[in-house]
Amino acid sequence: MQPRMVMRGFVLLAIIALVLTACGPQSQVASVNHAPLIRVMLQQSTDSATLIGKGEVSAQVAGETQPHRLHFPTGTPILLSRGHDGWHIASIVLGGPTGAAGALILSPEHDGDIAIGGKAYRGRYRFVPTDAQPSMTGSPTLAAMGLSSGIAPTALRFDAINDVDVDSYLKSVVTGEMPRTFLDEAYKAQAIVARTYALYEANKTGIGRDFDVFSDTRSQVYAGMASETDRSRLAAEQTGGIVVAAGPLGQERVFKAYFSACCGGIGQSAADAFGDPPSHELMEMRVGALCNESPRYNWPTIELTKAELTRRIRSWGAKRARPEKDILPVNRIDIDKYNQYGRPVRFIVTDDGGRRYGLSGEELRWACNSDAGSGPVLISSFFNPVNTADTVRFTEGHGSGHGVGLCQWCAQARAEHGMRHEDIVLLSYPGSKLVRAY
Repeated sequence: MQPRMVMRGFVLLAIIALVLTACGPQSQVASVNHAPLIRVMLQQSTDSATLIGKGEVSAQVAGETQPHRLHFPTGTPILLSRGHDGWHIASIVLGGPTGAAGALILSPEHDGDIAIGGKAYRGRYRFVPTDAQPSMTGSPTLAAMGLSSGIAPTALRFDAINDVDVDSYLKSVVTGEMPRTFLDEAYKAQAIVARTYALYEANKTGIGRDFDVFSDTRSQVYAGMASETDRSRLAAEQTGGIVVAAGPLGQERVFKAYFSACCGGIGQSAADAFGDPPSHELMEMRVGALCNESPRYNWPTIELTKAELTRRIRSWGAKRARPEKDILPVNRIDIDKYNQYGRPVRFIVTDDGGRRYGLSGEELRWACNSDAGSGPVLISSFFNPVNTADTVRFTEGHGSGHGVGLCQWCAQARAEHGMRHEDIVLLSYPGSKLVRAY
């Protein structure tokens, strides 16, 4: 398959706006001349954060017109917390009671000058209150510039968010999501896909909340500057602004560009996996043995007792407020539906009372892995369940992850065969095209 509208490795098509696909109303994102910001959740609803920094830092409290200039001694751990009397940075109190109700932004002079939770990130840090506005009144106070640490007397909770441009973000994500041994063309394909995913989330899921993506597998793995390599930085820079989209000329729409480690030879659609609206770009695909270099192309039988499965499924049901929270002891698990290429995509769990629970493959995997602790977990939903008297044996296992969209081990195999990153992306999302978003 030849790339569409591509020359010298870069897309020539410029578009005025990208229309994002979604279940609800569509929204538009005007193309810009610089990389947009991505807001990454680092710590959620915490009562403190440990910072290690160096040099000058600008501290801006919401509602104040002038930032404070702080000096962070190199390598000294400093505790950040929030109380009714303001934001506490070591013994410094900023913002007073009024400021405690608003966000605090820390902007270092250079990328990586501040680490949070032991990890340094590019961009700035934003700390956003997550509980009720303090009711305490009085004048703002600013304590002496000492360095004694200590949490605020009455600690209030906040989110710690990293605001970073998307290309800087990708320099960490590419290595967070893809093995470091993979080839440059696979890295560049991953950069395009991860950029698309992040921008989709920023303009759909991120609307109405203070962040766009998580820093872990709930979104994309983002471990900060220490995880960057020369190759990951090059992949982000050389694909700058390029996303994968669908739709007629001039009406291209960014979609949620799912990816996973290994499809196991047969992928599944986003509709089957996640209940998304059917789309040609995120349909099931059969690639055969293309990704068989993955150590999890095939995986050995996993056996779980029915008692343990019952506990896990109840746990998952309770977290999701689903009927499975009240499931009686599991009696059996059976395949209910295959996709057109033979991958199971829907299962039936029957309990001892005869009640039947229909779950997608991904729902069943999440349920069977809930609160697993150090116990065995299902690597994918591509398996054949075999019921015994007291256990369920998950046999004929294939792949790792959900198997929707780009398969990373397929991307590596295609790169080994000499395929360019543009073609790798286009083959992973049938009918798609590459466009420049900024």
